[in-house]
Amino acid sequence: MNHTQLPLRSSRNTLEGRRLLVIGAGGLGCAVLAALADSGAVLVLADDDRVDLSNLHRQILYRQDSVGRDKLDEAKRALVSLGVEEQRIELVRSRFLPDNARSLAASVDLVLEGADNYATKFLTADACYLERRPVVHGAAVRFVSTVLFSAPGARPCYRCLFEDVPPGAQQNCAEAGVLGPLVGFAGALMADFALRALASDEPLAGKLVSYSALEDELREITVSENPACPLCGKNPQISRIEETRYTAPSCAA
Repeated sequence: MNHTQLPLRSSRNTLEGRRLLVIGAGGLGCAVLAALADSGAVLVLADDDRVDLSNLHRQILYRQDSVGRDKLDEAKRALVSLGVEEQRIELVRSRFLPDNARSLAASVDLVLEGADNYATKFLTADACYLERRPVVHGAAVRFVSTVLFSAPGARPCYRCLFEDVPPGAQQNCAEAGVLGPLVGFAGALMADFALRALASDEPLAGKLVSYSALEDELREITVSENPACPLCGKNPQISRIEETRYTAPSCAA
């Protein structure tokens, strides 16, 4: 076993007055929200889906009687039951889309993205880079989870690492399956990155944490920037959000 020593921080009122956007109220989003319930931050939730029975094992804010109901309403109910004041919960009844991406990113201090498709992940990376907002990207598929932090307007970004992945080459959790507890673990790591980014001066640009459940191996590395990156490279090609650059989002993990 190779256990990297990562910071563990108390979240109680650490982010008082800060605003956090959580993209997707699925498995990763639920874990992030639960982990940040005591942070004092305003939690902005963006989703337009309903609770599905097949996802219930990894979406910890929902109950059996939540099935078929609006995810945002059920997430709010769960957060209030955890002690989050209603005025600290804002609901955006939409997915993160090209027509609202930059305005949503600009309205918060940090973005946590738990989508299950490259289109939304690239859109989040682009919007946050253009609006100079820090972003935590999270993913969990089968037995592996990854969490990447990108600093505001800095290199490297999500595209530096994943720009060359061919469309359709990466299966999402609906196609490949995912170990339920792994999603919760990844969400907790995403929340930890948010706390580390906003409550300390720790240099986090390009930090990536990867966890393999089969090997029980946790690693933290620093991703190198890509000079040819179309978003943050030496000759950037992306200066605005263009809908044709993104395919339709699928689901949140």
